[in-house]
Amino acid sequence: MSPARRALISVTSASATLFQGKETTGLFISEALHPFKVLTAAGFVVDFASESGSYTPDWLSQQPDFLNGEDLEMWNDKSSDFRQKLDNMPRASELDGSKYGVFYASAGHAALIDYPTASNLQRIASEIWANGGIVASVCHGPAIFSNVLDLATNEPLIKGKKITGFTTEAENTMGIMAELRSWGQDMVEELAEKLGAEYKRSPGIWDDFHVIDGRLVTGQNPASAASTARAVVDVFNTL
Repeated sequence: MSPARRALISVTSASATLFQGKETTGLFISEALHPFKVLTAAGFVVDFASESGSYTPDWLSQQPDFLNGEDLEMWNDKSSDFRQKLDNMPRASELDGSKYGVFYASAGHAALIDYPTASNLQRIASEIWANGGIVASVCHGPAIFSNVLDLATNEPLIKGKKITGFTTEAENTMGIMAELRSWGQDMVEELAEKLGAEYKRSPGIWDDFHVIDGRLVTGQNPASAASTARAVVDVFNTL
């Protein structure tokens, strides 16, 4: 039996200050909005969940370079389907992973804080994988993989697989590495190495780039959120 045409987009429930304490990181809005639009258009029922059932919008993600046009309208319209689902999302502990065919980890820098220990989101991802579904992430989303297991082997899901995610070079270019280090968590490239995954990236830190390794689909940065979701649809349609 093929997995259900239903997708869960996971959301970080963490927030923190960045840029010398001037700005707040949380959910990078387009990394949830773009896959929501792609998956909804492809006929998926799409739900959101965070570990706590709440979220904080990321400051940078609301700037015109990242949020404009139709996306900005959808974000500002609190009655839009996107905002209604996002603003009223459940805790991950309330959800049954067997109802989903796709798990897509959206992010924002704050994901580095709570995703590594988000046990209920990780349980759902593991269950979807075990049931033959697709697990995907974008940008800092691979932080969720810290404790997502392949239940058939009890090994890390990404062990021996190719993934991408936000580059260490980009963290340094943004001038925030010292602040990120204070959180005591691995960067995406470090996590991939620790868990035995093969990290891939594009030459440019802001290029639209994603990697498909079977039912595992990962994107490098905010610009990759939509193409990663389109790849998820393509892979799902072959299941």
